[in-house]
Amino acid sequence: MLGGGRGSCHGGKVAIMTTTGRVLFSAVILFSSVALGQSATPAPVQAHYTADGRLMFPGQYRQWVYLTSGFDMSYSAAANGRHHLFDNLFVNPEAYRAFLATGAWSDGTMLVLELRSAGPRDPISPRGTYQGDDVVGVEVHVKDESRFTGGWGFFSFDGKGPAKLLPQSATCYSCHATHGAVDTTFVQFYPTLLPIARSKGTLSASYEQETAATAER
Repeated sequence: MLGGGRGSCHGGKVAIMTTTGRVLFSAVILFSSVALGQSATPAPVQAHYTADGRLMFPGQYRQWVYLTSGFDMSYSAAANGRHHLFDNLFVNPEAYRAFLATGAWSDGTMLVLELRSAGPRDPISPRGTYQGDDVVGVEVHVKDESRFTGGWGFFSFDGKGPAKLLPQSATCYSCHATHGAVDTTFVQFYPTLLPIARSKGTLSASYEQETAATAER
């Protein structure tokens, strides 16, 4: 009886330990999986092209780093002011981190400009203007020194189909080259990045001269 009791008790103890061990083992596996998932580095964002060189639409750009917004900005002073337009600028995370460290854009940078029309008047804010849900255009500025003359290429999307490279004769190239604060990009309009470029000494000579001339007026 004592022996039977010991046997029964020992058997029950083994069963309990086995169940507990399985629970602990499962918990360790689950924790390890979660930890690995949290520490896994996302795949770097890259530009993808069709066989004929058209840029594929960067569908996840709104998950990138937001830089700034503009309102009714245009290359032309004669732009139509009756239809207000907002623009929102995003950059891929790798390029953003590189800029924070160096004050310059790394090869592979993708700047996405999202254009949205202004929403209709709303009784909650009768004087203000807000962004509507109508995306009227998406433009992408890509840095790839091995692919593009001057290192940068401009693409303008009509919908979400692949976009052709804009020719070097397009106004955007010359305007960016002449007025861009850093590497032909308008960092002067990016309030969180301009101080970094200034501290790193990466502001372009043309921008510095233009700023000095404006200050003297």
